[in-house]
Amino acid sequence: MTSKRKRYSADFKAKVALEALRGDLTTAQLAAKHSIHHTMVGEWKKQALEGLTAVFADRSAAQEAAKSSEAEIEKLHAKIGQLLVERDFLAKASGR
Repeated sequence: MTSKRKRYSADFKAKVALEALRGDLTTAQLAAKHSIHHTMVGEWKKQALEGLTAVFADRSAAQEAAKSSEAEIEKLHAKIGQLLVERDFLAKASGR
């Protein structure tokens, strides 16, 4: 007899973690309310706290990445233009 693990959605985990962060109910009460093991509540709460710093840190990193990728795109567009001009020149020179 094999039992499959129950998978919880990210929305459900976030909901439980927020309730745990609020502190209105104990971990055991939250576990009973949502029919999950109490260690899961603690783990999801821990993950939520660790993830909060990433929410605010990613903004500056995302902006830098966007600027970097925009510069790379401009560079690639310039290279494409150069290659098109060279191709057209060589096509005309070879008589095609």
